[in-house]
Amino acid sequence: MSALAPALCRDCLESFDATSPPSRCPTCGSGRVVWHAELRDLAIAHVDCDSFYASIEKRDRPELRDQPILIGGTDPRSVVATACYLARQYGCRSAMPMYKARELCPQAVIVRPDHGKYRRVSGDIHRILHSVTSLIEPLALDEAYLDLSHREDIPEALADIAQRVEQEVGISLSVGLSYNKFLAKTASDLQKPRGFSVIGRAEAVAFLAPRPVRAIHGVGPAMERRLQGDGFTTIGDLQQVSEMELKTRYGAHGGWLWRIARGQDTRSVTPERESKSISAETTFQQDLSRPADLLAALAPLAERVERSLRRHQMAAAGVVLKLKSRDFKQRSRHLRLPTPSQQAGVLLTAVRPLLEREVDGTLFRLIGIGAEPLVDGALADPPDLFSCREHDGQ
Repeated sequence: MSALAPALCRDCLESFDATSPPSRCPTCGSGRVVWHAELRDLAIAHVDCDSFYASIEKRDRPELRDQPILIGGTDPRSVVATACYLARQYGCRSAMPMYKARELCPQAVIVRPDHGKYRRVSGDIHRILHSVTSLIEPLALDEAYLDLSHREDIPEALADIAQRVEQEVGISLSVGLSYNKFLAKTASDLQKPRGFSVIGRAEAVAFLAPRPVRAIHGVGPAMERRLQGDGFTTIGDLQQVSEMELKTRYGAHGGWLWRIARGQDTRSVTPERESKSISAETTFQQDLSRPADLLAALAPLAERVERSLRRHQMAAAGVVLKLKSRDFKQRSRHLRLPTPSQQAGVLLTAVRPLLEREVDGTLFRLIGIGAEPLVDGALADPPDLFSCREHDGQ
């Protein structure tokens, strides 16, 4: 006879035990039940809003609720910031060129992003998170790690967060629960949207084995190709070799690959630090408008940001461009990096297309570059971090 394991109804928050995954809650009849042998033994969670920008726009414009929408600009060089789940059924995705997304889904409605509104909604969500725990590590406007080890009602607290976000904010989020950050973030992607997934210690290694190596944090396209060229297609392939072999092949990053492949991640949830960004700016003696002049002015500023990042042991998960015209009107543009970085060259490469889009003959009196949001410097610059793309958490 199978042993009893804890279960929780995500709708009525009723807790009970069952010998197998229950199809319905015995109290309210809901089918949204989470069941796992380690449900009450895990304390690290990752919460991630579902198609954040698009969900907010559908909340505010009900006529779009049943339509595919793309968040982004209409310029031929624009990229998709977020594709709603309906648009994804046609193959649209974030960071895709807008023209390509429109070819795949010509009926999609394009909505220009309202970053001020998205920041306000993020603030509403974080107030709910802070009512549950102070151990919160934000990753972006729409996602965060939580450490709930001080609570005895961890599953109920997470289900309550999801309920409150839906009821009070009007959008949904997905929850991942595990014993470390890597697996919690992995779990939150498993059942989107409105998911609640659990990865326990007992099944972690077997769960990871068949997954592709690109599922590992820090493995981008270039590193994936390198790993595949060396015969490592799945995480299970990495599990079959020694830590020394991976270190010999990939340096310090090889040790990270070896540990992660075995479900080992010792990073702690680091509450948001006082500094949310690191930036540098300069005011010109004469207003500038030429792209080459503006880009040249950014280079020493990026080097200052790099020095500050290294000094504070932080890394940039995104880059911000700041411009102020001669009539003191300010423009601010943001781009997420595919992997955190401390390198001035990476920041400059990322910010260049943002700058090129803003150069329209306007005379600028000030320019600045910033790193925002900030993450732990230990995550900076794995071997394949040499390209940048726009991204919005999904």
